Amino acid sequence: MAIYLTKRSKVLVQGMTGAEGMNHTRRMLAAGTDIVAGVNPRKAGLAVDFEDRTVPVFGTVAEAAAATAADVTVVFVPPPFAGAAVVEAADAGIGLVVVITEGVPVHDAVAFHAYAKARGTRVIGPNCPGLISPGQSNAGIIPADIAAKPGRIGLVSKSGTLTYQLMYELRDAGFTTAVGIGGDPVIGTTHIDCLAAFENDPDTELVILIGEIGGDAEERAAAYIADRVTKPVIGYIAGFTAPEGRTMGHAGAIVSGTSGTAEAKRHALEAAGVRVGSTPSETALLALAQLG
Repeated sequence: MAIYLTKRSKVLVQGMTGAEGMNHTRRMLAAGTDIVAGVNPRKAGLAVDFEDRTVPVFGTVAEAAAATAADVTVVFVPPPFAGAAVVEAADAGIGLVVVITEGVPVHDAVAFHAYAKARGTRVIGPNCPGLISPGQSNAGIIPADIAAKPGRIGLVSKSGTLTYQLMYELRDAGFTTAVGIGGDPVIGTTHIDCLAAFENDPDTELVILIGEIGGDAEERAAAYIADRVTKPVIGYIAGFTAPEGRTMGHAGAIVSGTSGTAEAKRHALEAAGVRVGSTPSETALLALAQLG
C-alpha cells in the first residue's frame, strides 16, 4: 500500500502549460502517474501531446474535476497566485493539493491552509518536492528513477535534497511512500500527519523522519512517536553547524538562541526511542540494520 497517493489517484496539474509544469508533467507521466488534465484559464480547450498521452487543458479546476474525476492536483503557479490555486482546488472538492511553488508569502499560506482544512482538503507544501509512491504514482518533482522500487520504508522529510539522498541510498530496500513536506514556516502536512498515516499503513515497517533546524516540529513529532507510534523510526536532523540567527536554505530553518537547534531536536527524538544518524549515510545504514 501507500499513503495519500496510489496508482488509483487521478492527478491534474495547475500550471501544466508553463515551462516547469510541462517538464515535470512529462516526468510524472513517465513514472506512471495517471495525469488526467491540466488547468490554465487562458488555454482552456487545448490539449497537450506527451510521449504516450494527450492531456486536455481546462479553464478551471472544477471543470477538470467534473470531467475527469481528478482527486489530486499539483500546483506549479507563481507565488502571487498559489493561494488562489489552492482555494480553487478545495472548492472543487480535490482531496490532495501538492504545492510545489516556493516563495509563497506566509500570510497567504496561513489563509489557504485554513481554508483547505475546513473543506477537507489536504495540502502538502508549499515549497516542497511533493510525494512519490514508487511503482504507483509520483506527484511533484521527486526524480522517480532514484527509487523506482516499492518497499517497506516510509519517509517524511522537510528537505527535498535529503529526501532524494535517502531514497537513493535505500533504493534497494524500497519505499511505500516518500513525502517531502517542505521547510516553510507554515506547511499543510506535518511530520505528525505522516507518522500517523505510516503507522496505519500495513505495508510500512519502518519510518525515516528527516528534520532540520528551526521551529519545534521535530520535538512535537518526538512526543507523538513516544505516545502513538509502535513502528521503528530512524531520524536525521540537518543543521548542526548552522550559525545562530541565520536562515539556512528554508524560510523556517533558523535558530534563535537555544530554540530550534539540531541538538535539542536530536535529544528529543532519542528520548522517544528514535535512533538518529549523524549523517544521511549513517541514517541509511541504521535503517537497513533495523530492517534486517
